[in-house]
Amino acid sequence: MEEKKIKIAVLVSGGGTNLQALIDAENSGKLKSGTISLVISNNENAYALTRANAAGIPTRVITKAAYGAEFETELIKEIRGAGAELIVLAGFMSILSARFTKEFENRIINVHPALIPSFCGKGYYGLKVHEAALKYGVKVTGATVHFVNEIPDGGKIIMQKAVEVLPSDTPESLQKRVMQKAEWQILPAACELVCKKILTGGDFMNVYKINDIAELISGNPYVGRGIVIGKSKDGTKAACAYFIMGRSENSRNRIFTEKNGEVFTRP
Repeated sequence: MEEKKIKIAVLVSGGGTNLQALIDAENSGKLKSGTISLVISNNENAYALTRANAAGIPTRVITKAAYGAEFETELIKEIRGAGAELIVLAGFMSILSARFTKEFENRIINVHPALIPSFCGKGYYGLKVHEAALKYGVKVTGATVHFVNEIPDGGKIIMQKAVEVLPSDTPESLQKRVMQKAEWQILPAACELVCKKILTGGDFMNVYKINDIAELISGNPYVGRGIVIGKSKDGTKAACAYFIMGRSENSRNRIFTEKNGEVFTRP
């Protein structure tokens, strides 16, 4: 018996590099709880359509020029017709109305090339995001996958990944590195998490469970550091776990030590 998968509609406008990351993730098995069943573009010349066609994925072009006030109505019609239960905005250059986002509440996710709430919202897209990051002088940027609501980049965050900003960076070089090191990694991972939630009827506002964390870090050679907060197995006590991973071999050779009520690391 074939395992059920969530049908995904991907909305695109340009080159489709994030779409390609999703296609590659599905082919490799990293995206196993969902399948891309439709790609919709609001730009008939988008190279993303070529990528979808090469992968055998049905495509549709829906432009505001052609449909005017019925643009979102046509989008809804096509998405519903394809049976899609999750919508992924992968470089989709059109702000969706509250009517549309309510129609698919907690079923639309977007990838943004910055660490929200930095450099996000109306007017922050494409190279503009990286230009702003460099102008501000931040040392770390990254990407965010979040649920979509009527506020641009205003929905609940699902996943983030940081990327170092180099002194030699240009907006173009930073954009490329953020895509490679963050966007192309966390978008498929977030899709898998959300698809799994849909299949199991999980709480969308509580995206992470301990098994998800194990799955996320198992294939990541450098997860950095983080804090996991939860409850003891019997549910009577709060529990907090802190983990750290060094980048170099020497940094990895560390253990936690407790002394006089303080925790620190040592070789």
